[in-house]
Amino acid sequence: MNTSHRERYLARMRRLLDHIDAQLDAPLDVAGLAAVAAFSPFHCQRQFSALFGLGLREYVQRLRLMRAGRRLAFRADASVTDIAYDGGYEHAESFSRAFRRVLGQSPSAFRERPDWDAWLDLVEPLHRIRSQHMHQPPDLAAVRIVTVPDVRIALLDHLGPHERLGDSIRRFIAWRRAHGLPPAISVTYNLLYDDPDDTPAAEFRFGLAAACDRDIAPNAEGVVAGLIPGGRCAVLRHVGSEATLGPTIRALFADWLPQSGESLRDFPPYLQRVSFFPDVPEHQAVTEIHLPLH
Repeated sequence: MNTSHRERYLARMRRLLDHIDAQLDAPLDVAGLAAVAAFSPFHCQRQFSALFGLGLREYVQRLRLMRAGRRLAFRADASVTDIAYDGGYEHAESFSRAFRRVLGQSPSAFRERPDWDAWLDLVEPLHRIRSQHMHQPPDLAAVRIVTVPDVRIALLDHLGPHERLGDSIRRFIAWRRAHGLPPAISVTYNLLYDDPDDTPAAEFRFGLAAACDRDIAPNAEGVVAGLIPGGRCAVLRHVGSEATLGPTIRALFADWLPQSGESLRDFPPYLQRVSFFPDVPEHQAVTEIHLPLH
């Protein structure tokens, strides 16, 4: 298969993955999915499995369970029953059986204390598919250089294995909820102190932050006052899965920066979260990547 033929083939598969993301609440039968990718229903499942290493039906189920798990872990206002219906299950009991079969916990138990090791087993194949097949080289011509003001933030630094970041996110969400700072009124940021692929697990540090111009009293969650200093930044908008964010950031450092003539300030790159999965379909999540410049 020559390069142009392969790219057209992969484009059809990416169209199928985007459709599944966008229609995750709807019934998704093989015939309908095959039509989206313009494949024969007789061959679509085999082609999907051969390319992605995961069956089409299993992919859809894992994606629904991943969205359900994120809502259980990070969206306390969503009931288990509503999450079950949104996942295409007619009854909470059938959702609970499917969830327990894959993750080894009931939805309620996962909400109370998630088993992050089982969670990684669920999501890693999905992240691999997205990073290997859904990532498109970023349009580096779209990088903007802007001057941003100082931003006072509420900051919780996660320190430790990246795989346990979910526990820190839960603590930070709980603090934001208790202090009336939801994402709708307080911009969400992440400070990228370390690369998880090149940092010992025990030393990995990741900043969870929200715009906050109030004084912050000592608290059990460990949230403190912080500052994102103003100045010049290179900004690139990333649209899509979290799994494709890393390659986009690497392209900024490896390709854009050496050709730009710019130099970096002594402050870590950071993300401004514009819209989140599972609040929007994963392929529609929007993140603004900031590289602080001199």
